[in-house]
Amino acid sequence: MANHPSAEKRNRQRTKRTDKNRAVRSSVRTAVRKAREAVEAGDKKAAEEAVAVAEKKLARAAQKGVLHKNAAARTSSRMRHALGK
Repeated sequence: MANHPSAEKRNRQRTKRTDKNRAVRSSVRTAVRKAREAVEAGDKKAAEEAVAVAEKKLARAAQKGVLHKNAAARTSSRMRHALGK
C-alpha cells in the first residue's frame, strides 16, 4: 500500500486510467465483433455501417493510446478486406 501522498495520488490515477482504458477496449471489441457478425451475415448495408462504427472506435482508441496504432490499422484493414469479398 502507498505510504506517501504522491504515491497515493498515482494509485488513484492508475485505477481511473485502467478503468477508462478497460471500458474503451471493451467497447472496441464489441464493435469489431458486431462488424464481423454483420459481414458474415451477408447484409451489405448493415455490414458497411457496422464496419464504419468499428473503424471509428478503433481509430479513437489508437489515438488515445489504448491500442497500438498498427493493431488498430490491421484490424480495420482486415474488416475492410472481409467486407469487400
